[in-house]
Amino acid sequence: MVLIPKLVTTLKGYTRPQLLADVSAGVIVGIVALPLAIAFAIASGVPPERGLYTAIVAGFLISALGGSRVQIGGPTGAFVVIVYGIVQQYGLDGLTVATMMAGVILIILGVAKLGAAIKFIPFPVVTGFTSGIALIIFSSEVKDFLGLRMGVIPAPFIDKWQAYAQSAGTANPWTVATALLSLLIVVMWPRISRRVPSPFVALVVVTALVQYFHLPGVETIGDRFGPIHAGLPSPTLPHVSFHTITALAAPAFTIALLAAIESLLSAVVSDGMIGSRHRSNMELVAQGVANIVAPVFGGIPATGAIARTATNVKHGGRTPVAGIVHATTLLLITLFFGRWAALIPMAVLAAILVVVSYHMSEWRSFRSELRAPKSDVAVLLVTFCLTVLVDLTVAVEVGMVLAAFLFMKRMSEVTNVSQVTREFADESDEEEGHDPNAIATRAVPPGVEVYEIDGPFFFGAAESFKQAVSSVARRPKVLIVRMRKVPVIDSTGIHALRELTRRSRSEGALLILSGVHSQPVVALTNAGLFDELGEANVCGNIDAALNRAREYLGMPTEERPVLAGAAVAPEMPHGERRSGPRA
Repeated sequence: MVLIPKLVTTLKGYTRPQLLADVSAGVIVGIVALPLAIAFAIASGVPPERGLYTAIVAGFLISALGGSRVQIGGPTGAFVVIVYGIVQQYGLDGLTVATMMAGVILIILGVAKLGAAIKFIPFPVVTGFTSGIALIIFSSEVKDFLGLRMGVIPAPFIDKWQAYAQSAGTANPWTVATALLSLLIVVMWPRISRRVPSPFVALVVVTALVQYFHLPGVETIGDRFGPIHAGLPSPTLPHVSFHTITALAAPAFTIALLAAIESLLSAVVSDGMIGSRHRSNMELVAQGVANIVAPVFGGIPATGAIARTATNVKHGGRTPVAGIVHATTLLLITLFFGRWAALIPMAVLAAILVVVSYHMSEWRSFRSELRAPKSDVAVLLVTFCLTVLVDLTVAVEVGMVLAAFLFMKRMSEVTNVSQVTREFADESDEEEGHDPNAIATRAVPPGVEVYEIDGPFFFGAAESFKQAVSSVARRPKVLIVRMRKVPVIDSTGIHALRELTRRSRSEGALLILSGVHSQPVVALTNAGLFDELGEANVCGNIDAALNRAREYLGMPTEERPVLAGAAVAPEMPHGERRSGPRA
């Protein structure tokens, strides 16, 4: 499938009414993005203008090149934790390198058409680290919300709250009042009007009040960071070394994974809102390009923003033009009003991020997941605790590995290996007689044992197979393994069959496979196991397998093939056997 941006297809038949709707939605989303871009940048430990640069450059590229009709890109809360850690350890240059590396990874994922695979990340892992990030964002805003007088805030979660407790007596009542008023406006304004975004209303109203009344002790962006530079900076490239690249590989992978998850999740949600379908691989490529270019202009990691995308849809945006207008609006605000951003109180941004963290916490989903199977609850809690107490990169890695192990365990439980020789046959099969391929309807010669594998034969089920086969008390002269219900086999399953083949040969027994499907046929052929078994000992159905067993048992002992049938001429053409009925 060719990677084509949605912008190209949506412009066909584009109308004037849709243009007006897109422009209106883009302007509103640009106003919404203004305080969020600044707030996310500050929470990430970088100057506020870097959030604006990200929303402008990355927002434009994600809309222009992306695979979604309505996706709005920019900085989001998901990156706050990882960006803050990278800045503290490697500085701004390190953040730039890690972001560009993540962009390359995203492009590779998109070109390799792995967009659909991202959707298979377990829900408990996503919920665990999302809720953990929300708690960390909330914790990081306590100082500015209360106006605490304290030095550098400790990064560890527990140390941070201990520091807050020790500095609780330094809270500024005017700052607290400013934050509470901002919080009240953000929460209550939508009941009055949804046309003007509540974060923007809080930002303008509270900033005006603080400046008019000269409230004492209320810190502003200018007090902490100095004046905001209007306009985009000149493009610059970071100093890169091999040591830096290797050190930042894990954080870069985490940024790429978070960007992929959040952008595709946002695209799926917006698809449901407008009845469309996004192009996941094209979206990943666009996210990659945005995360390569934005850092060159001083930006930080960007991805699709669910809240801003939903705002775009609700206000009539239906094509990527709305996202381009959103980026243009932010650029104009930065050029003409950027210097005034220095007057914004830090308490206002803290209040906005408190609301963001509340919605991001997904506490209802978190609570409902606690009633899920215990294994899923374990993945959820481990991911959440590691995100909060250790590190987001570790949380994602451990959560994914733990979820993978639990998946293996469940799949091994799905695959059943059983002995199905007549005396061990299921009584219901004998009584009902509805299965024409049931072993109970056939005469099994003495000295022959029949086993059946039911389900995928992969590394999760190989151990069960070994235990089932080794548990039989008497050693059979012929062992038939029915694989009619095995859709796929992996290298571990092949290895288990190869071990059984060699063990049977050493014990003077013959191993026969019955009813092998196409994927296992190809896998066994490529692995060379067909040559080791012998063509005659891979049969198309159970009747052919039993006939082969009778033929083998009828041979004088000295004439039986040493290599379990490898020297015996095949009964039927190789292609005919593979295409026969699977019994």
